[in-house]
Amino acid sequence: MSTPLTIPCPHCGALNRVPAERVSEKPACGRCKQALFDGHPAEMTAANFDAITGRGDIPVLVDFWAPWCGPCVGFAPVFVQATSRFEPRLRLAKLDTEAQPQLAQRFDIRSIPTLIMFHQGREVARQSGALNAAQLEQFVQAALTQV
Repeated sequence: MSTPLTIPCPHCGALNRVPAERVSEKPACGRCKQALFDGHPAEMTAANFDAITGRGDIPVLVDFWAPWCGPCVGFAPVFVQATSRFEPRLRLAKLDTEAQPQLAQRFDIRSIPTLIMFHQGREVARQSGALNAAQLEQFVQAALTQV
């Protein structure tokens, strides 16, 4: 049996220990009983950001976006589709910079969309601008080498 992975729940923030070989078996949170990976990007807020990006063994790719941003809206379906490709080896999450301006400021977001990959609270890669599916795949693969 392999070492368990620590995975924060995107719904309640509880830390879950899941054996690495069972992470693809759709594990549920021990506290709130919701799926740890549900095929949709997690919604990030000031309340859950550090719990999800700062703890756990799975890297987190955050899409910093805004509802008024045309490129952000155009990129959204590409990002959502990528969730099914990358889970559970990577958590995808979205952060609305209009609703969470303090987090946008904290990470010095100057243009949107901006993608930042975090691992255990540390920024490992950043990309600004909307990407197509192939470009997103290339960015993620390169970023995962930094983890």
